[in-house]
Amino acid sequence: MEKNYIPEWVLLNNQVIDESGQLKDLNKDKEAVRAYFLNEINKKTQFFHSLKEKLDYLIENDYYESEFLEKYSHEQIQEIYEIGYKAKFRFPTYMGAFKFYNDYALKSRDKKVFLERYEDRLAVNALYHANGDFQLAKNIMKRLIAQDFVPATPTLLNTGKKKRGEFVSCFLLEAGDSLNDIARVSEFSMQLSKIGGGVSVNLTNLRAKGEAIKDIPNVSKGVVGVAKLLDNNFRYADQMGQRTGAGAVYLNVFHSDIEDFLNTKKLNADDDVRVKTLSMGVIIPNKMVELARENKDMYVFYPHTVYKAYGIDFADVSTNMDYWYDKLVDNPDVKKRKISPRRLFDMIASLQGESGYPYLMFVDNVNKVNPLSMPVKFSNLCTEILQPTVTSHYADYDKHDEDDIGMDVSCNLASGHMGNMIRHNTIKETVFAAMDVMNSVSTNTNIGYVPAVAKANRMNRSVGFGIMGHHGYIAENYILFGSEEDIDLVDVFFNLVNYYSLVHSMEKAKATKLKFYQFESSHYASGKYFEGRGAIYPKTDKVKELFKDVAIPSDEDWAELKANVMKYGLYNSHRLAVAPNGSIAYVMSATPSLTPIKQLIEERTYGNSKTYFPMPALDTSAFMYETAYKIDNYKVIDVIATAQKHVDQGISFELGITSDVTTKELIKYYLYAHYQGIKTLYYTRTQKLKIEECESCVV
Repeated sequence: MEKNYIPEWVLLNNQVIDESGQLKDLNKDKEAVRAYFLNEINKKTQFFHSLKEKLDYLIENDYYESEFLEKYSHEQIQEIYEIGYKAKFRFPTYMGAFKFYNDYALKSRDKKVFLERYEDRLAVNALYHANGDFQLAKNIMKRLIAQDFVPATPTLLNTGKKKRGEFVSCFLLEAGDSLNDIARVSEFSMQLSKIGGGVSVNLTNLRAKGEAIKDIPNVSKGVVGVAKLLDNNFRYADQMGQRTGAGAVYLNVFHSDIEDFLNTKKLNADDDVRVKTLSMGVIIPNKMVELARENKDMYVFYPHTVYKAYGIDFADVSTNMDYWYDKLVDNPDVKKRKISPRRLFDMIASLQGESGYPYLMFVDNVNKVNPLSMPVKFSNLCTEILQPTVTSHYADYDKHDEDDIGMDVSCNLASGHMGNMIRHNTIKETVFAAMDVMNSVSTNTNIGYVPAVAKANRMNRSVGFGIMGHHGYIAENYILFGSEEDIDLVDVFFNLVNYYSLVHSMEKAKATKLKFYQFESSHYASGKYFEGRGAIYPKTDKVKELFKDVAIPSDEDWAELKANVMKYGLYNSHRLAVAPNGSIAYVMSATPSLTPIKQLIEERTYGNSKTYFPMPALDTSAFMYETAYKIDNYKVIDVIATAQKHVDQGISFELGITSDVTTKELIKYYLYAHYQGIKTLYYTRTQKLKIEECESCVV
C-alpha cells in the first residue's frame, strides 16, 4: 500500500465539510461508515462457523480468560450474544466506528485481523461483570447495546482478556514529607504509569523550600524538585512508548511554595524548574477568597514548622483554614510570610490563559457538602474524583519498623448517555446496571503494589457514575444551553440518578451486610444527608413533555429510602462523578460530559489523515448549538452547579474562553463558580481569536 494512501472511507468522511471548514454534507459521514465496514472491518474480521468455535479459539489461544465463561451454560452465553446481534446496532458516525475498532476491539497479535465485533466486546463485559448471574448479564447487555451507558475505557477495553491491563486507570496518592514517603510515592507513580494509569499526587505535606531537615536550616528543596521528579517519572514509564504517562500534582495555596509551584508551568520558565507534561492543580480554601475580597494580606506557611508545632500533616491543617488560619498566624513557632491573595489570583488567571493550568479545587465547597466524617483534600487528573485520603508514612526498613498505611484512591467509573436514558425510559435500569459493573470492577481490582490504594478500595468500594450527551440531547430537543428549560432538565434528571444510585447501594449493603468504612459516622447514617432532598418534578412544559413517561420518586419514596439507608447502610462510600469522557463519547456518538461542545464538527488527526466528528442532529438542530467559546460562561456555571447539588463527588468542568478575555474577567468566573458551590474547575481552554472576530483588530 502506498505510504500516502488515504482510504475511501476517510475521503468520504472528509467530505462532510467544505474547503472553508463549514458543514457540507452529513450523508457523507454515513457513507463513510458503510464503506469502512464493507471494505475494512468485514474483510479483516476472523470468520468462525459458530460462537462455540469462536470462544474455544479465543480461550485456547490465550486471548480470553475461561473462568468467567465457565460460570454460564453455553445456551446462556449464546443468549447474551444474541441480545447484542438482534439489536442490529449500527454506528451512526464514522468516528464512533473507527474509535471502537481502532482502540477497543480485540485484534490478532499481529494487529491485522479483528477477533471481535462491537457486540462481542459488550457481551464479554456483561458476562464477566455479572459474575455468573445470568439475569444480571442480560440486564447489563441490554443497557450496553442500547448505548444507555458504557464502562470507563480501561474496563471496556480489558474485561475478559487473558493478557490485560487493569480495569481502572485513575489513581490519587497523598505524599508524606519524609524522603521514604517521597521515594515510595515516586515508585508508585511509575508502577501505575506503567499500566497506563493517570496519577494525581498531593504535595501539600512536603516541607517548603528552605525549611530545615534534621534541624539543619535552609536545606529543603521544596515541592518543585519533587514535581520535577514526578514529571520525569511519568515520561519515563510510558507503557513501552505506546502512551505518554499522565500525572498531576496538587498544592494548597497556603503552602509557602505556591508561587514557585505555579511558575513551573510558565511557558518561559527555566528548564531547571519547568514541568513539561505534568498537570497541576491548586487547592483553594474559602479563607483565600475571603482575604482577596477584603484586599488583605494573606500568610502562607512552612509545613514542617506546622507539623512540629501541632503534630498534624499540613494537608490536614490546610483543608480547614477557617479553623486553623488565625492559630497559625498567631503562633510564633510557625514560620510564615505575607503575599497578596489578589496578586495570587491574578497569577492563577494569567497562567490559565497561557497554559490552561492550574486546575482549581474549592476545598470548602467540597467539604461543606461532604457526607463523610473524613475530609477531602485534593482531586484527580480530571477533577471529578473527590474522596477522602489519609497520608501514608513509610518506615526505615533497616530498623524493622512497620509502615503506617493510609488511604489512597482508585477510580471505578462508568458513564451514562443522558439522551438515551431519557428516550428509552431506562434511568433506573441504567444506573443499576452501571453500578453493578462498577462494583464488579472494584471487587476485581487489587492494586497490591500500592497498598494504600488497595486498602481504600477494599474498605470504601467507591465508584463514580457520570453522564455524557447533555448538549447533544438538548440541541435535538430545541433547548438552549443554560436556559430555564435546561436547568429544569438537569435538576430533574440528576435527582433521579442520585436517587437510584442510593437505592442500589442500599440494596447491595442490605444483601451483603457490608457497609463502607466509617458509615456510622457519616451524614447518611444520621439522616442529615437527606435533609432538603425529595421529589423534583419538571416545571417547564418542554421538560414535562420529555419526562411524561418517566416515573419520578415521590417525597414518600425519598423518606422510605432515608429510613432504609439509616437501617441497612450503603455499600459504596461514593457513587457519582462526572468525568470528561472525551474518547469514549466518540464510541457512544455523544457530546462529552455536561459542558458545551467546542466545535460543531470536531477534527482529529490519526496517522496521515484527518477525521471529522459531526455533533448529533446537525441536520435538524445545528442552529441550537452554541460553542463553549461563544456561550455565556455564567450559564455554563449555572448548569454545572445545578447538577452538582445531586453529585456526591465532582464534575469535570472546562471553561472555554477567547484570547481577549482578561484575567479580571477570568477571576470573576472563578468567584461566581465558588459562590454557586462549584467544587472543581478542570482546564480553561482558550480559543485564539481570528482577525475578523476581533473587533479591536478591524481597523
